[in-house]
Amino acid sequence: MNVLMIGMGMVAQTHVMALRDNTSSLRLGAVLGRDAARTEAFCDEAGLMLGYDVAAHVSLDDALVARPDLALVLTPPNARLDYARSLATAGIPTLFEKPLERTMDGARAVLTCFETAGVPMALCFQHRTRAAAQALKAQLDSGALGEVVHVEMRVPWWRDQSYYDVPGRGTFARDGGGVMINQAIHTLDLGLWLVGSVVQVQALMRTSPLHRMEAEDIAVGLLEFACGASGVLSASTVAYPGGAESISITTTRAQVTLAGDDLTIAWMDGRVSTHTDGKGAATGGGADPMAFTHAWHQAVIEGFAQAVRAGTAPLATGHEALHVHAVIGAMERAARTGTKAEVGS
Repeated sequence: MNVLMIGMGMVAQTHVMALRDNTSSLRLGAVLGRDAARTEAFCDEAGLMLGYDVAAHVSLDDALVARPDLALVLTPPNARLDYARSLATAGIPTLFEKPLERTMDGARAVLTCFETAGVPMALCFQHRTRAAAQALKAQLDSGALGEVVHVEMRVPWWRDQSYYDVPGRGTFARDGGGVMINQAIHTLDLGLWLVGSVVQVQALMRTSPLHRMEAEDIAVGLLEFACGASGVLSASTVAYPGGAESISITTTRAQVTLAGDDLTIAWMDGRVSTHTDGKGAATGGGADPMAFTHAWHQAVIEGFAQAVRAGTAPLATGHEALHVHAVIGAMERAARTGTKAEVGS
């Protein structure tokens, strides 16, 4: 399957490495960028890594002439909708980097393009592919852990000012917000995937003195899950030097801690079980936001390709992405008003 990559931002190199190592017969056929010289240079470098030529394009119409089998959209969130319309119309299954768009309305419009055209699309929520997260999901789905009572999600990350000095980063116009929609969205998605939907929130979101930026670098939320569980979320990019995100889940049978890719289950009968990949993989919580393995992206891309071939649902669907957007939007409303906010659909 030939892949078209649109956008060459910070995560593009991770996708190139994922395609280099893929075991699903995927080939990076072309890259689309806005700057011809930069796109050519990127494709030359990617070609050296991959061992074959990669075409460079600055026009989507030209890139679609070769009829790619899949598209990867890595652009900033504010540049998604036009590409979504064109790719859906052309019938190209598309995998989007998070978030789907800047706003809930924008994300819904992107999803509608593909649903109307009957074309598969998915989100790159790669933390779902981590071995410990998969093991915990299996335990929860089997009922072995009993009922979920309480959930705590922590994202103690760090970004220095140079990160936010990049034009548009941490703004509502380009990114749609700050720490929630750009960093903590992964942990929030993972918590929702594990426990289920959220129906109501209270929140505090603000910008600290540690950063010069428009949107929030600190977010705190109280969550009410549809299953009846309560939840607490604390996320920031001010926790120097940055640490691994974690999710702790209290159930009627155990206390569960998922920290990075390490899972510990302390059962109420005295047993303790653990699961780790043994690699100690970083998750990008420190000054280097790209300090994580490309294996998670590889798993997402391969899984999406397999879902397209088989006509099955991908790991992270567009509707699941909409719910993540809805929770973040509800947190923003609650923070503005100082009251509880219902999570829409």
